[in-house]
Amino acid sequence: MDLQNIGKKIKQIRLRNQKTQQQIADDCGISKSLLSKIENGQTTSAVATLSRISDALGVQLSWILDDKTEQDIVFQKNSNRQTRFGDEGMGYSYELLANRSKYSGIEPTIVHVTPRKLNQRLDQTYTHSQDEFIYILEGSINLLYDGSEQLMEKGDSAYFQGSKPHLFVPVDDDGAQVLTCFIDRI
Repeated sequence: MDLQNIGKKIKQIRLRNQKTQQQIADDCGISKSLLSKIENGQTTSAVATLSRISDALGVQLSWILDDKTEQDIVFQKNSNRQTRFGDEGMGYSYELLANRSKYSGIEPTIVHVTPRKLNQRLDQTYTHSQDEFIYILEGSINLLYDGSEQLMEKGDSAYFQGSKPHLFVPVDDDGAQVLTCFIDRI
């Protein structure tokens, strides 16, 4: 068991969850000092304690105990990428471009905006907790964002808070492809 790797993972997800050591320690019934030593790889801990920590952080114990370290680079061949997810009738489908780690804080995708004639959701906006960066790869969209509308064409980009109502509306019957990066807010 790699104590440094376990500690690094615990600290990483604790900070991502915007929790203090004291908050997690209180949730687990351990001292802040013990949690600090675990995070710094200075002490071994009972699996039961690690299980309570994983519960408090909302992650699987197996993720904390996994000896595999994050890779510096992950290649995703087009031929190995899973096909589109989603439902065109809902307005879009998407492809995940990189699956580095579910805790990396960024999720790059290509959003395929359904052509106007097939799109059944031209007015229902979405919200989510992540920030969003978009870059128009093909076609054009109207970006509805928090009550305003902006025409975006190939090569245009935007960065915005996903917590505000937004929607990609196709401009024509050709649809569009939008590189989208969902970025966790820290």
